[in-house]
Amino acid sequence: MEKIPMTRAGHTALDAELKQLKTEERPAIIKAIADAREHGDLSENAEYHSAREKQSFIEGRIKELEGMISLADVIDPKSLSGSIKFGATVTIVDEETDEEKTYQIVGEAEADIERGLLNIKSPLARALIGKDEGDSVEVRTPGGVKDYEVLNIEYV
Repeated sequence: MEKIPMTRAGHTALDAELKQLKTEERPAIIKAIADAREHGDLSENAEYHSAREKQSFIEGRIKELEGMISLADVIDPKSLSGSIKFGATVTIVDEETDEEKTYQIVGEAEADIERGLLNIKSPLARALIGKDEGDSVEVRTPGGVKDYEVLNIEYV
């Protein structure tokens, strides 16, 4: 299988979520299922069906996290430099509106645009890869073509 690139922080967050699911969520849902079973007829027991559904979700997420962690290729951005690549923290400015934005280019598993963590597979990240400070970038988005200028590149 193909390795999944991620930062140390992303790997740590996934590992913490996995531990929390295994040590807190899983035991709590097992107890909830046992409690619901004590209420009698399972065919009409909404608590039981809800708990089983939640258990299915938790077990699926545990498998998903274990798979991502086992395939993780942890990359330390501090060891990198130069043009934009995975792990770079990039400040760009919209050439039309002069609005500045800062993103860190991260793996799919840790991406969160609200926190400035840009998925490496996104159109913007793909357009930025290989660029240097001062370069202009044209990005095709569902809303049309956007032009950005790279203001700063950091590896932190």
